[in-house]
Amino acid sequence: MSLLKGKQLTHYYFNTSNYTKALENISLSVEEGAFISLLGPSGCGKTTLLSILAGIIEPTFGKVTLNEKNVTETQSEMGYMLQQDYLFPWKKIIDNVLIGPKIRKTLDNQTIEKAKQLLKDIGLSSVIDAYPSSLSGGMRQRVALARTLITDPSLLLLDEPFSALDFQTKLKLEDLVSALLKQYHKTSILVTHDIGEAIAMSDQIYVMNANPGRIHQQFEVPIELRQLSPFDARKHAKYQHLFDRIWEELNQLESTSIG
Repeated sequence: MSLLKGKQLTHYYFNTSNYTKALENISLSVEEGAFISLLGPSGCGKTTLLSILAGIIEPTFGKVTLNEKNVTETQSEMGYMLQQDYLFPWKKIIDNVLIGPKIRKTLDNQTIEKAKQLLKDIGLSSVIDAYPSSLSGGMRQRVALARTLITDPSLLLLDEPFSALDFQTKLKLEDLVSALLKQYHKTSILVTHDIGEAIAMSDQIYVMNANPGRIHQQFEVPIELRQLSPFDARKHAKYQHLFDRIWEELNQLESTSIG
């Protein structure tokens, strides 16, 4: 069953004298429980597309639906995780996780217990009463993930959430996020520049080209990789084969745009 559908999405950015076509005629469908990645060079419109799918930006043309409803009516069903954690430095970790329920006025003892369980699941039960300044970058991103999941979103949107981390921390967090999203059966869309990350974490990969942004090609990640953790998937022979195919496609796109 398709949870999210984007149909013929086109978007223009206007200024006083001209306009830029950021996206052109993009259609995609995301099945419930799937993990897809949007992959492409800077300027191809990945983040713009993610913002449209989230209902943050209204497309110039086209329509997005979540659970058959217009996406602008379903923003409360989405969770957004960004490159920066945006934790409140003056609030304890548990209070940062509970920001969403508090704003929605749904905070109760059951939600507090759920937050504690989430922090336990991600290995942070010992820092519940600590402040963000005492945590490493990877730990802070784990808190941001718990804060996102506490509201039980139908769709999780990930905008390069690991790109500011060192490589070892990034690999560990990929494994943790992948396992947790499978455990909670979350549908997810990841924006990334990283081919390896897209292959290791995704079910499908949409490669985009630029000027304007379009879906150039869709790649299906082999089931053998999807059954492994992201770290172990990187060591499988089919990972390297798919990496080479996507690398070649991106090289061709870059050559075409330069030419």
